[in-house]
Amino acid sequence: MPASPSTARAINDRLALRLLQQEGPLTAGQLKQLTGLSRPTVADLVERLGTAGLITVVGEAGEQRRGPNAKLYGIVADRAYLAALDVRTEGVAVVVSDLLGRVLAEASLPIGGDTSTGPAVEQAVALVERVAKEAGADRLHTVGIGAPGLIDPSTGELRNSSGLPEWHRRLVAALQERLPEARVSVENETNLAALAEQRDGAAQDRDTFVLLWLGHGTGAAVVLDGTLRRGASGGTGEIGFLPVPGTPALPSATDCEGGFHSLAGSAAIVKLAREHGLTAEGAGHEPVAAGVVRGAVAVVSGAGGVVGAPASGDGVRGLDARSADGFLDALADRLAVGVASVVAILDPGCLVLGGEVGRAGGDELAARVAKRVRRMSPLPTEVRASALGGSAVLRGALLTARDRAQDELFAPPGR
Repeated sequence: MPASPSTARAINDRLALRLLQQEGPLTAGQLKQLTGLSRPTVADLVERLGTAGLITVVGEAGEQRRGPNAKLYGIVADRAYLAALDVRTEGVAVVVSDLLGRVLAEASLPIGGDTSTGPAVEQAVALVERVAKEAGADRLHTVGIGAPGLIDPSTGELRNSSGLPEWHRRLVAALQERLPEARVSVENETNLAALAEQRDGAAQDRDTFVLLWLGHGTGAAVVLDGTLRRGASGGTGEIGFLPVPGTPALPSATDCEGGFHSLAGSAAIVKLAREHGLTAEGAGHEPVAAGVVRGAVAVVSGAGGVVGAPASGDGVRGLDARSADGFLDALADRLAVGVASVVAILDPGCLVLGGEVGRAGGDELAARVAKRVRRMSPLPTEVRASALGGSAVLRGALLTARDRAQDELFAPPGR
């Protein structure tokens, strides 16, 4: 059955808006060429979208051209403002963008572990309001939040966890109360990182892959056939609880110590480095482990003879090339245990080492892990380094906020 005229118009409008989003400003002639629509149909949709306040004339295609066919049409970027938050145990980062995802303002704020719930929530909400004001955003349309912990698939809410600050859960409700017109949603940080790597990072050519998050803690995100998988309880990817050899005990339902976290969490990596003669110091809010790994990679790649030289750029000392090589091999041994388990169950074909530690290890660490996985599994698996690192969570939160806002604003009238 052919589409009704109203349905056809809605489909054409949405196609044109997506093209303007992806390609930037276009002339009516370019829209005709890209959509395959007739000239009158394109003229009608341009008028319709302009009247709706979704597109406007932003310039002309060339100095020598004049007339209606030379006009460049673009999405009205300030039709909606978006905010994205990366909520960590030690603080929060915020960006505010326009409808096209262009960052207008950003800031971060440390929140100490001794800060009580009420003041912590107030500091985080005030930061969002301040960044929005700096961006010139009088009203936020959509707010996307990335946070550690499980998201209840039935409610979309952050589930209670004894290992995370209470202010994380309270923050969503507080933002919704202070920003009543905004659409506020929360997603697991590792899932957002995977979405960002698929859109803009190391997995752009993959519909099926797993992201292994290596930061202060460990996590995994599973994307199968282009769809993010969350599991029955939202717990897909809780790899920190995976029982693995090489730990003194088994994890419990309330504590991942004894699981993969005990081998690959930031504290475990720093301890492993010290066993190989390396001392480390933190830098900002980046996990100390990331600096350790980056320094070791710098040494083995010839960027510096001893960690702590300017080439490493981190507060790490006392590691020669042999020790650095041994440390990275030992770390790769540990990571391969978790990776091989994931590969055996999911056969993803591609695994991205994400988070600050994965980005710090780069291709050097990824290659070492891949070599070990090839020995442990008959399933071919490419191991790649993150292209986004710790910034992937914030990028993923912004992408999902933009998609949600555009889905609503670009929807056919009356939907």
